[in-house]
Amino acid sequence: MMKQFLKAAFGLLMVGFAGHATAEDNPPVLRSQVMTLSEIVTVGDFYSNTGALASKPLFRSPDMGTSGNVLAELVAERAKAAGLTQAGTDGLRTVVVHRGAKKLERDDLEGLARTALAQRHAGVDPKMLEVKLLQAPERVLADPKVHDPVRVDSVDWSQASGRFTIYASVAVEFGTEALTFSGVATEMIDVIALAQPLRRGDILKEDDLVTVRVTRRNVPSGALTDPEAIIGKQAKANIRANAPLARKDFQHPILIERNEKVTVTFLMPGMKLTSRAQALDEGAKGDVIDVMNLQSRRIVPATILSRGHVRVHAANPIVASLNSEAN
Repeated sequence: MMKQFLKAAFGLLMVGFAGHATAEDNPPVLRSQVMTLSEIVTVGDFYSNTGALASKPLFRSPDMGTSGNVLAELVAERAKAAGLTQAGTDGLRTVVVHRGAKKLERDDLEGLARTALAQRHAGVDPKMLEVKLLQAPERVLADPKVHDPVRVDSVDWSQASGRFTIYASVAVEFGTEALTFSGVATEMIDVIALAQPLRRGDILKEDDLVTVRVTRRNVPSGALTDPEAIIGKQAKANIRANAPLARKDFQHPILIERNEKVTVTFLMPGMKLTSRAQALDEGAKGDVIDVMNLQSRRIVPATILSRGHVRVHAANPIVASLNSEAN
């Protein structure tokens, strides 16, 4: 029994020596700069290798988002009083203590406004809100330990004028502070426009198009957001660049011009007849125009098939005139 006791005592003694050697080999070192989020600066903030003394308070922190200097001798003195007997200045004269804060710049407030306005008005996309602050602080400092330090309490927004005022609360060191800011929010929309002007009769190509962002209330009725509806179509008139485009601005390419001579096809069971006629209207593929038979002078409606080629509807009684010309 005595032998086992001696072994245990020897073991404890060796642990004590090992701990003493570790403390000697890793003395506390004073930092030249301290970064903290807390209102209290501790022994462990100032020194490395402080062990169980790390949480001992030494000084109050400066205000959030600011820095302060403290004499190294004073830090060492207070650290020793707190139990860190090896504390020293390590050649430093002063230590800079900086207290962090969550900084909200004007860009952050604009983003906060977009989100708040969209959440309170169904159908509004925050990405499509153009926000301009009129009255707002240049910077707001909030408690960095709070995940969402700004809470929006109420929003006033006139979508007609765009003016808004947001009332919020900001988490600070002790409780919250009121935050009020105002500005103008304009709802925008992305529409299709021309990169360069297009002349009447030109065929629209995909490379001719750009996307422009314009005020929603100024967008004309029928403005297009999908280019597929007009690519490959023909401009009905001269169109300027960077203006919203509408489906009514375009038509299928004109295949037959007014007064053009065209080939007329008449299909009926077991028979295909052709004739020549004069187009009395212009039109695109699929359009129905009036054509006049060159021999009988009869005017009938016909569907445009391709350039210079139309088909007469079977219901039109023109077989005789077509036959006479076919013979």
